[in-house]
Amino acid sequence: MMKDTNVRLGLKENWKQFTLLLVVNAFVGGMVGLERTILPQLAKEDFGLVSTTAILSFIIVFGITKAITNYFTGALANKLGRKNLLIIGWLIAIPIPYILMVASHWNWIVFANVLLGVNQGLTWSSTVVMKIDLVGEKDRGLAMGLNESFGYFSIAIVAFTTGWIAAEYGVRPYPFYQGVFFVILGLILSVLFIKDTVSHVHKEAVHSDVPLLNNIVWETTWQNKNLGSITQAGFVNNLNDGMVWGILPVILANKGFHIKEIAVIVAIYPAVWGIGQLLTGKLSDIYNKKKMLFAGMILQGISLLGMFWATTLFQFYFLAFVLGVGTAIVYPTFLSALASFTNPVQRAQSIGVFRLWRDLGYAFGALLTIALTYFFEMDSTLLFIGGLTVLSGILLKIRMT
Repeated sequence: MMKDTNVRLGLKENWKQFTLLLVVNAFVGGMVGLERTILPQLAKEDFGLVSTTAILSFIIVFGITKAITNYFTGALANKLGRKNLLIIGWLIAIPIPYILMVASHWNWIVFANVLLGVNQGLTWSSTVVMKIDLVGEKDRGLAMGLNESFGYFSIAIVAFTTGWIAAEYGVRPYPFYQGVFFVILGLILSVLFIKDTVSHVHKEAVHSDVPLLNNIVWETTWQNKNLGSITQAGFVNNLNDGMVWGILPVILANKGFHIKEIAVIVAIYPAVWGIGQLLTGKLSDIYNKKKMLFAGMILQGISLLGMFWATTLFQFYFLAFVLGVGTAIVYPTFLSALASFTNPVQRAQSIGVFRLWRDLGYAFGALLTIALTYFFEMDSTLLFIGGLTVLSGILLKIRMT
């Protein structure tokens, strides 16, 4: 107990550890950015895959694996320790860039995405929970804004650089050398410099008046009006992101855009998403979280609907920007709101359940896209998923208190 008395909560009080975790999360995001632009092109050029089902299989596998890992990361966070889970996540990432560079069959790419899903579930979830642990209640939104900003801005940068390198030097192996760098530095920082935050949890729990949940899984999933509203919106958010990830590059290529132009469009969305959270995270500490979540979901839906009719490069630049703004509004607000409605001792588990459903959205988005393309033109998926995103925002506005 003496150890706990020396623990202080707050962003200023823990800025060194917080900054290290931000850097680690940038490397975590970079691992996803490796695939963001060029994997659909890799499927066509190196493996001769043309069907939407085959191309999107990597997103389905990634989404399901990451979602399940998120749940177990939350469930095991208190038992095994946040830092240990972070290190395990980086160890699992070691083979990923090498597989992407030398794979001779598409099944190897799918396997790499199994590893990537486990890596992301362990590392990103751990850094999220550790930052929330460090800052306490006051700066929770700002902390999540900074966390997600670094992660998704890194995705944007690497999505652009992989596209640029692929255009100059070929799809393989050069774009994936970046991944080797991310894994080495991420693992070194996690092992040598990151400290566990379990004592911060105990410190906050002593002063918390948030009641314990009777059934963390069911109440976070749906029963609790606030937690359930946040979870369904998170699910739909990643559902549309899974569609954008997997099929937007293909739609843009079919419209005649060059890979460098596609790389810019695909990078604008997570870049605005990432940078925007530096502002929206702090705003979620000040303004009504329900209104912010509603506005963000509606903006996302409108931008996706607009992409169906867009024809020019500028129109896609603008709509990608709006989509990034909408996602920037909701992403840190999801986590800060969720943390506000859960007791500190149950927070990691509740966030694990939320991230389980949120990242299952990737898989459902890809599956829904596959189903829709069997019956409609590929562009029509934008209409359906855009409309679904608007409906999710309306449901949240009606149900959340």
